[in-house]
Amino acid sequence: MPLKLKAPFSPQGDQPQAIDQLSRWILKGQPQQTLLGVTGSGKTFTLANVIARVQRQTLVISHNKTLAAQLYQEFRDFFPDNAVSYFVSYYDYYQPESYLPATDTYIEKETDINDEIDKLRLSATANLLSRPDVIVVASVSCLYNLGSPLNYSQNFLELVPGQLIDRTTVVNRLVDMQYRRSDYDLKRGTFRQLGDQLTVWPAHQSQALKLTFLDDQLETITPIDPLTAARITPASPTPGNLRFVIFPAKHYQTSAADHPAVFRQIRQDLADRLRALKAQGQTLAAYRLSQRVKYDLDMMAELGYVNGIENYSRYFDGRRPGQPPSTLLDYFALNQKRFYSVDEPYLTLIDESHITLPQIRSMAAGDRARKQTLIDFGFRLPSALDNRPLTYAEFSQRTPQLIYASATPAPVELNLSQGYIAEQLLRPTGLIDPDIEVRPSAGQIANLVSEILRQCCRGERVLVATLTKRQAEALAEYLNQPDHFQDATRLPKVNYLHADIATLDRQEILDDLRHGTYDVIVGINLLREGLDLPEVSLVAILDADKEGFLRSTTSLIQMMGRAARHQHGHVIMYADHQTASISQAIAEVNRRRRYQKAYNKKHHLQPRGIAKPIRRRLLKRPVVTPTLPQELQSYGWTSLKDIEPDQLTPQDRRQLTSRFKKLMNQAARDWQFEQAARYRDLIHQLTPTAT
Repeated sequence: MPLKLKAPFSPQGDQPQAIDQLSRWILKGQPQQTLLGVTGSGKTFTLANVIARVQRQTLVISHNKTLAAQLYQEFRDFFPDNAVSYFVSYYDYYQPESYLPATDTYIEKETDINDEIDKLRLSATANLLSRPDVIVVASVSCLYNLGSPLNYSQNFLELVPGQLIDRTTVVNRLVDMQYRRSDYDLKRGTFRQLGDQLTVWPAHQSQALKLTFLDDQLETITPIDPLTAARITPASPTPGNLRFVIFPAKHYQTSAADHPAVFRQIRQDLADRLRALKAQGQTLAAYRLSQRVKYDLDMMAELGYVNGIENYSRYFDGRRPGQPPSTLLDYFALNQKRFYSVDEPYLTLIDESHITLPQIRSMAAGDRARKQTLIDFGFRLPSALDNRPLTYAEFSQRTPQLIYASATPAPVELNLSQGYIAEQLLRPTGLIDPDIEVRPSAGQIANLVSEILRQCCRGERVLVATLTKRQAEALAEYLNQPDHFQDATRLPKVNYLHADIATLDRQEILDDLRHGTYDVIVGINLLREGLDLPEVSLVAILDADKEGFLRSTTSLIQMMGRAARHQHGHVIMYADHQTASISQAIAEVNRRRRYQKAYNKKHHLQPRGIAKPIRRRLLKRPVVTPTLPQELQSYGWTSLKDIEPDQLTPQDRRQLTSRFKKLMNQAARDWQFEQAARYRDLIHQLTPTAT
């Protein structure tokens, strides 16, 4: 199926020339090019047109989950008939395994996996293995070890009604693919048996399959709703609807036939490492490593899987020490081999490249530093180093054609593009960049209060950029006090936004700003790239003359761009003197304003605002369920008040304290304050009093 773009509008302004340039460069094989598009100019629509014109499977990389979700929804709307997928880290909470030698503290890996994101990840790889018309929107987590696509693709189960296969064979294949039997609670990645029927819920789908057998034959396959068991009828029945492919429940696949050779190699490497540790006098580290690896081998032999199996992926993949791991990019390479010719490489789009590229460059070094400490002190074999993200050089080798997209591309991507730069400075609505005003920092808060009141009276929104998290929180608290708005007919509602707020909660706060629940958002770096907030008419930048990363030319232009989607867009920078960054940012914005005004005058365009609908949230925030952790029920306890900390081991106390802290914070965010207080009191009981 071709990649077919569906949109209720056509390219406007300088979008057509950007589409023509980028498409022509891609088709002639140019490896790297840049789209310099101002905020609100429709860069996503331009890139969607390029994809439709060049007809290549495409990977879109964004630097955070929030922007990736926004891009996923936009591309899904542009290509409703194609396989548009979302691939980001599936952790709602992630504490990596680490060791702190200074305090002799081992921190065990702790995760909270988001089930919906896990399904979307598996759906993305399933699409790459089965369809040519694929677009995957991903975060930089796509460069982490994912397991071999060959192992994954060879472990699927294809079923057709009338097929000669018995139920036992199907069950055994599902177990090999790491599906679990669950006769009472059917979940993704599980199956259950009832008489001659077998119900399986594929890990990559939202629907389950009910299989009916007669002797050694699969009679019928019925798609059903997992919750109601109601039959699901395909929208357009075709012969293809009768073929069902079930992909593995996990990306890391181990073949039982390979276990003996793999286990021998792991044991040999363990013996070599133990000798090295003992020769260095690290007897404790040697004992620790021996216990860890032997336990992991026993678990893999019995279950085919163990928590942390990715640290042994080099053995199962057959890779040499130091050889890069398999990532989502390898799934794209496999997709190209299956559906495209050699001279039709897949396309990679780097969104907000001035931020995303530095992230890609730094990932491997940080990961290696943490793992090396674990290896030095006997917590992991040296093979754990090969469970890592790709280095920038490896990433470049695996992405044959790239488009960098940014309103402020850095010198790096401009140099890599070698002059192949398409500019998109016009907005389809005729809106021009906001006008800029520099005011003295003395009395900046009092002045800001008056500006906020003015915007609130017009029903418009405000973003305020601070330098620190503490300043953002303190200013939000200050602005929420009625005493500072004594003459106001309506008090503004203010909230803050920074990196300590959970990813899904950030999107909720931004949606509330658009709905009018809040009038003002105070933040730091999260109010820069990519946020689509057409209701915002004023951006106030405090301490704009504090030269540094947060007040660099790029940062200032990006922050100013948040007001570019409103007809009355205005920027106020509070500064006592104009730094080089302020001067350069103002000069660039004014250059764009002159170009935009000249175009509007020539074509008799009147700038107009936009009313953009708020999309349904892609992922729902998990709801706190105040149930007792399952492992505590073995003590005979049925509620939080039954817990007696003195009966717990120190390790249980530490693990429960960490878990209850997360539950307490989540309950507080959900306004379940009584439940949060119960968790708080329990944490105090579990924490030993210092003597």
